[in-house]
Amino acid sequence: MPRLITAKCLLPRRAVSSEPWRSSRRIFSISSRISHPSATALGFPRLRHIIPIPPSSSPLPSISSQHQRGAHTISSPSSPAATAPYSPPTSGILSLLPKSWVPYGELIRIDKPTGTYYLFFPCLFSTLMAAPLAVPTASPLSVIGTSLLFFSGALIMRGAGCSINDLWDRNLDPHVSRTRHRPLARGAITPFRALAYTGAQLLAGLGVLLQFPTACLFYGVPSLLFVASYPLAKRVTYYPQFVLGLTFSWGAVMGFPALGVDLLSNGAALSAAALLYASNVAWTVLYDMIYAHMDIKDDARAGIKSIALKHDAETKKVLTGLAAVQIGLLGAAGVAAGAGPAFFVGSCGGAALTLGWMIKRVNLKSVKDCWWWFVNGCWITGGAISTGLAMDYLLRYIREDKVNGQKKDNA
Repeated sequence: MPRLITAKCLLPRRAVSSEPWRSSRRIFSISSRISHPSATALGFPRLRHIIPIPPSSSPLPSISSQHQRGAHTISSPSSPAATAPYSPPTSGILSLLPKSWVPYGELIRIDKPTGTYYLFFPCLFSTLMAAPLAVPTASPLSVIGTSLLFFSGALIMRGAGCSINDLWDRNLDPHVSRTRHRPLARGAITPFRALAYTGAQLLAGLGVLLQFPTACLFYGVPSLLFVASYPLAKRVTYYPQFVLGLTFSWGAVMGFPALGVDLLSNGAALSAAALLYASNVAWTVLYDMIYAHMDIKDDARAGIKSIALKHDAETKKVLTGLAAVQIGLLGAAGVAAGAGPAFFVGSCGGAALTLGWMIKRVNLKSVKDCWWWFVNGCWITGGAISTGLAMDYLLRYIREDKVNGQKKDNA
């Protein structure tokens, strides 16, 4: 803690000793013209180091400008940067909730659904890729129903993942400007209540999982290991995004057993699922590397590791490499699944164009720009891949339906 210098050190001797009443008036006049320093999040003034002015025989100069004040004070390095205090939401879905529910809505990021979409897209990819491999080919209604179940599961499990992450990070989040107002970080929810809430979400997720064929239960439960370990990975490795990729990409496998495709007895389906999963891991690392650039300075101060910190100087080269790996693995998955031209043009070609555009345009030094591409890149690239897969599935479904119709006519 710096030693504070009293007013006696700052005033010339004669200004203090000769005419006390004039000195007090001068001090009052000076203090009234100096604007107060920024307040902390709790409303207290920020701590400042006071630098003594060298002795001078001249009377105390008039201090009237912010520039002059700044020349004699510096912000304490031990004090956190001033941020606006927490204010309850006044718009969006959180503003519609009862006041006591708001922290729980914030805990699961219900007002920021992008994470849910990123968790859902691999499920949608695998459902569309598995549909033509089912015997018989899965109907459009079956694909839509399965996709809706996956979306509900993604919504619940993404919230559970956020809750687990915030429980792990409750002592780190107060040191990062973007996360210091999260409910656990600001004390709006106790760890015990958050843990109980997380348990309820996991039970709800289990309820959704039980709506799928029994085989999905055995494929789905192991993913919880990755869900729980991702926050820990941020403390021990610069590549926690790979652990996040293993977690968020799990749905790339789930679509096959959900439609009754036995991965253990169908080599083509197993290869397609494995390659599609690896492709989604690369995609997750790519978009989360852009996301990590929003917190790169705070992460460095808080000791949080990320791929953005490790490869800050060559991020766009790494992103380009990840995009190439993602598209290559996606194409290999299509070959294994017997996909047609619509998939390779729509999904692989669309992914190449959208990822190339994003990597070229994103400004990694701008938090706002990184956030825009993180949010919209989900729909741009995910939408392109889904469209190609959907077109390929529909063409193959129509073709098979015609063949079955001809067989019935011939019979």
